[in-house]
Amino acid sequence: MPKKKMIVNPQPFRPIRPRGLENKSSKTEILLTVELVPRTVWYQSLAKLLPRDVWNSIREDIIEKNGQKCQICGETKGTMNLHETWEYDDLNYVQKLNGFILLCTMCHHVKHIGLAGILAKEGKLDFDEVVKHFCRVNACSEKDFEEYVKEVFEIWRKRSEHNWKQDFGKYKGFVRNEKRI
Repeated sequence: MPKKKMIVNPQPFRPIRPRGLENKSSKTEILLTVELVPRTVWYQSLAKLLPRDVWNSIREDIIEKNGQKCQICGETKGTMNLHETWEYDDLNYVQKLNGFILLCTMCHHVKHIGLAGILAKEGKLDFDEVVKHFCRVNACSEKDFEEYVKEVFEIWRKRSEHNWKQDFGKYKGFVRNEKRI
């Protein structure tokens, strides 16, 4: 019998139950999640690997479909960042492109919380504002944020122990990368 393939969501973490919601519907989900890419595929995003005109075309398509607004918090002011979403096959170590979303700057900093921490240490970002944004969007406490991020980093550490292959789907023809499938 063939080995079952296990696909794990980019956010395989338990949903945070903000205080006051513990007894409500189990459908309460984290709206704004942290997505840490395994160390072995850092700098291998489509943003880095695609020709700029292809990347800009994807961004324009997303804006045309969804408007010039953050697809998580609804913000319409400021720069909107095109963000890749990924699925992780934790048995075969394959990172598969799931799609794209448009994010405001603060939601994008949350997605890349590790980089946000580095920018904060360099004095280029107010990390407390990033945490507040996460808590506001998810209606949770800073303690919930801290517990959640601790779990995210634990999964990141485990995933970073392996060499991952990347599946760029229909964009693979544009990418020159020995790790892709």
